[in-house]
Amino acid sequence: MTVPSQPLTPGRRWMLALLCFDAFLLGLLELFFLPLRLDGIVLPGLGDAPFPVTVVLAVITTPLLVRTTAKVVRPSFSVIPLLVWVLVVLGMGVTGPGGDLVLVQDWRALLLIGGGALPGALALGGGLGTAAKAAKGGKDE
Repeated sequence: MTVPSQPLTPGRRWMLALLCFDAFLLGLLELFFLPLRLDGIVLPGLGDAPFPVTVVLAVITTPLLVRTTAKVVRPSFSVIPLLVWVLVVLGMGVTGPGGDLVLVQDWRALLLIGGGALPGALALGGGLGTAAKAAKGGKDE
């Protein structure tokens, strides 16, 4: 037996839109700052080594967006910010502004995609599983 879900209130719709906008901005910032290097211009000079600090940001923020959407809006809508983030990173990374290829062609790109999508997917699965268990009545079968 399923319980019919209530329609989203305008406040929850605005919150979902705000969280999706956050996912959009985070995806852009993480993508554009991915090529940072320790070259002495922006960051300290340490032999021109790659410094993908935005991967750490992605690992922290994508599960946070998913969990916040599940708590504030509804667990079934928590996939939307994760999809927005993935589409922004892949879409802007491959097509880019003016046809440029923004996604760097090395290990940092894989680290960004995996570091953002995998923790977000784990948070999504955990949230949906908890919501399904709560809707079922908390019974283990």
